[in-house]
Amino acid sequence: MKQGLLLIDIQNDYFPGGAMELAGMEAAAAKAARLLARFRTVAGPVYLVQHLATRPGATFFLPGTTGAEIHGSVAPAPGEPVITKHFPNSFRETDLLAMLHRDGVEQLVIAGAMSHMCIDATTRAAFDLGFSCTVVEDACATRDLDFKGELIKAREVHGAFMAALQMVYAEVVELEELI
Repeated sequence: MKQGLLLIDIQNDYFPGGAMELAGMEAAAAKAARLLARFRTVAGPVYLVQHLATRPGATFFLPGTTGAEIHGSVAPAPGEPVITKHFPNSFRETDLLAMLHRDGVEQLVIAGAMSHMCIDATTRAAFDLGFSCTVVEDACATRDLDFKGELIKAREVHGAFMAALQMVYAEVVELEELI
């Protein structure tokens, strides 16, 4: 089964000093960079996804800003496609599905940010579109959330979403298990 790597939203605004800093983003990006290096040498095609905010009132990933740029640790190599998206689901209103079909990809290895938003939405959509999915959980990051006045720590948010994805939608692994 032909694999493709999907790196989602590893962009400057999610790193320290960015407009929407995530818990553990530097560590997750380091793992994503190792995963990217593996795919570039032995595993298969690479697809980088970049979110550009178009909704009114957006505060991060603003077009034309440094914060919206793909982080240098996973910068695209010449010829690697960058899919620009405006929604959490990387397939919505993009050419991603056509690219995957063109390249004969049947299995997606997914990493990036945020665990509870774009990783979740894209993985569920990929599964619904017939792809076999593997999420590299330690190459993903998220942030604390507030629900009804209660702070839910990033570690708990991440764990809950990874647990939900592994029920049906994906195999959830750590980088070392995969490589």
